[in-house]
Order: sequence, then C-alpha cells, then structure tokens
Amino acid sequence: MSEQFQHTLQVGQQAFKHFQQGLATGDWQEFLAMLTDDFTFWFPIGEYHGLNVGKDRASEFFQYVNEVFKPGLTLTLDRITSNDTTVVFEFRDEGTMWGQPYKNRIAVSFDVQGEQICSYREYLGSDGKSN
Repeated sequence: MSEQFQHTLQVGQQAFKHFQQGLATGDWQEFLAMLTDDFTFWFPIGEYHGLNVGKDRASEFFQYVNEVFKPGLTLTLDRITSNDTTVVFEFRDEGTMWGQPYKNRIAVSFDVQGEQICSYREYLGSDGKSN
C-alpha cells in the first residue's frame, strides 16, 4: 500500500467513526469538524436531493437526520473500499424513522483532502428483507 492510500484510509476511517457516532447519538460536532469549509455532499432523495455545498448546509442536513431518526441508528459495517483519494463504506443501519421501524443498506463515499473530508456521497438501497 502506498503512503497516500494508507493516509486516505486512516482519515476516512476516523471520519466514519465520527459519522457513526453522529447517527447513534445525534452529536455531529466531531464529524463536522473534519469537513473542509468548501465541503460538498450529494444525497439521493428529499429536501437535500442532489448536490449540496458548504459546511453550514451539511450541519443543517445532519440536524435533519437527527429529527428523522430519533433516537438514533445503529450501524453494521459490511465493507470498506479505498483508493488514494476516496473511501467507501457499505453498511446496514437500523432504528426508527419518524417513529416507525427502519432498516436499510447504505453506501457512503468520503473524498479525503489532507486531514479532512471534502466531499460525501450517499447511496440508499434495500435488499427487500426485513432482517
């Protein structure tokens, strides 16, 4: 593994740890602290559908996530894929969405710039099963 690959993977894994904490507890401060000021994110549905720009917009989005998934989500990590610039995490999440049982399969992609995340993309899916 190249040094760049290892660095990207390490930064991505640290960001994912904070991301997972945010989903579980609603505390996004450590994750948001890892974002560049010109951070962009892409989300596939709803009010945040498409490309979103800026750390402030990201903060709004994650506060919205807190409202949707009270009291929080638990994650089961299935796979990590990485190259010199990007880390992709595939996981299953479970909890409640607007008070109803929720399960899904998710992939999130973090682009790494130095010690920070400069871009995030999320992909939603389901295997059609309840477990």
